[in-house]
Amino acid sequence: MKTLDYIALILVAIGAINWGLIGFFDFNLVRAIFGEMTVVSRIIYALVGIAGLYSLSFFGRLRNED
Repeated sequence: MKTLDYIALILVAIGAINWGLIGFFDFNLVRAIFGEMTVVSRIIYALVGIAGLYSLSFFGRLRNED
């Protein structure tokens, strides 16, 4: 489970960096690397979204550690 947590955290960080670049510089890194809504870019967006949803489970696990 720890490996999945790290992968999710990395994907969420990539998404956060991409949104930061869009907000500050109007530059979409995923689009620049993989193109405008290609299959690969859609997969990356989907994986980042799934990782974001999965990372919500971190809150429940942190609460249970108290």
